[in-house]
Amino acid sequence: MIDGILPAAVAAEVAYGDPVAGPDDELFPQEKELIAFSVPKRQREFTTVRFLARRAMRRLGLPPVPVLSTPRGAPRWPDGVVGSMTHCDGYRAAVVASSDGTAALGIDAEPDKPLPRGVLDVIALPSEATRVAFLTSHHAGVHWDRLLFCAKESVFKVWHPLTGRELDFSQAEITIDPLERTFHARLLVPGPVVDGRRVGDFAGRWHAADGLMATAIHLPAVSASVSASATGPGPGGRV
Repeated sequence: MIDGILPAAVAAEVAYGDPVAGPDDELFPQEKELIAFSVPKRQREFTTVRFLARRAMRRLGLPPVPVLSTPRGAPRWPDGVVGSMTHCDGYRAAVVASSDGTAALGIDAEPDKPLPRGVLDVIALPSEATRVAFLTSHHAGVHWDRLLFCAKESVFKVWHPLTGRELDFSQAEITIDPLERTFHARLLVPGPVVDGRRVGDFAGRWHAADGLMATAIHLPAVSASVSASATGPGPGGRV
């Protein structure tokens, strides 16, 4: 699912649940310390996405290394690597790419179910709530309130590593295209500076199938964007 909405330059690994670990899968001692007192569900999720992250890094030719966490709980990637992780009931995923061509990645997966009562009022701007109501009336088959939440989670996962700051739900406005399966996030606060260029918006893609939905943002490095614009679209372009 997520692997189908990101460029080929991004290595993605997914699992539908928590499979039995392979012979090369083992948590590092530092990782085990992070979940030593967590509930079993959290331990399983943490373990699976670390296994997936190392499998994805292996596809980039990188050796296995621990993937620790920032104080906020976000993954801390090794030098030269950018990535993102997500997990929900029945689905886990990790994606990584070289920082030479990718400035940031943000993925999220959610069950394709309505948000709990009252949550949309918390996460949505008035303009977004209006568009969700329109999509719900005119494009059945997807829970658009949940997709809005999913997209905002991907936005934050791109934003936070670049800025080190929080981003409130009200500080990015999402527009979803139901036909192209894309979305656009307009930042309502000064965006991150990437290689000397301020970024004011993110573009992403989404997919929904089999009771799940996923969103993904690939923010190319400035050098990769310049190269892509000079030679035409390529696997490192923004999606």
